[in-house]
Amino acid sequence: MAGALDTIARILTGDEASSAWDVPWHRLRFQHTQAIRSALQETYAHTTANRMLSALRGVLRAAWKLGLMAGDDYQMAASVASVRGETTPAGRALARGELAALLAACDQTPLGVRDAAILSVLYGCGLRREELVALDLADYDRAAQELRVRGKGNKQRAVPAGPVVPALEDWLRIRGVKPGPLFWGLGNRNTGRRLTAQAVYNMLEKRTKEAGVERLSPHDFRRTYVGDLLDAGADIVTVQKMAGHADPATTSRYDRRDSRARHKAASLLHVPYTQRALSPEDDDR
Repeated sequence: MAGALDTIARILTGDEASSAWDVPWHRLRFQHTQAIRSALQETYAHTTANRMLSALRGVLRAAWKLGLMAGDDYQMAASVASVRGETTPAGRALARGELAALLAACDQTPLGVRDAAILSVLYGCGLRREELVALDLADYDRAAQELRVRGKGNKQRAVPAGPVVPALEDWLRIRGVKPGPLFWGLGNRNTGRRLTAQAVYNMLEKRTKEAGVERLSPHDFRRTYVGDLLDAGADIVTVQKMAGHADPATTSRYDRRDSRARHKAASLLHVPYTQRALSPEDDDR
């Protein structure tokens, strides 16, 4: 949000402002916020532009609550519409066999067992990496086979962990039952310390190289989790709750069925093109 406001500050002042602190936000009116929206729409993807507009509305709301803006001025300035658009999610889904290859790259050492459990939870529970590293041992309900996950906005949800129980139990036999992070570092200096989100990213980068798998991000496991559940016939509201999405529209962006339907429809068309045999000279040109 601070970075977004810094960008808006530069737009407002023609790059004269060095940061958001240089802007008298309470003096903005609708004509200013509308001009900001137009500038953002021309420069950024709609998701980025709307995130910046959200930061702008938040500052205006704070100015109003502090008595720096009249209610009518705040309402008009904050009423600027969001930027419309649609994009496909970044990243990719795991191909068949890639998860198996990644798990096979994790050996029987304590580090290998831990990494295999992390990879299993990333896919089998669809967690964000920040959610995964925030898990404590107490968040794993062994009897109910559930993980109690703290997601965005400090919202909690119970995620079924049945498919990953074997991996978790193997890790717990090494980790033990000492209270603390569910996943922690290993080694003389790191044992018992909570993993960071960056450490999970680095681990995945290492395992993809060992497995000979195309580069993946931790979020690609979550993307695959949602897509596979929808492919298997789970209804979108259930998947939304399992993934911790506030809006079912977010879940629908990972639905691969519509893409396959489009390709199937396109295959019904016939283009009467005959393959040309080009000479080497033509290829050079």
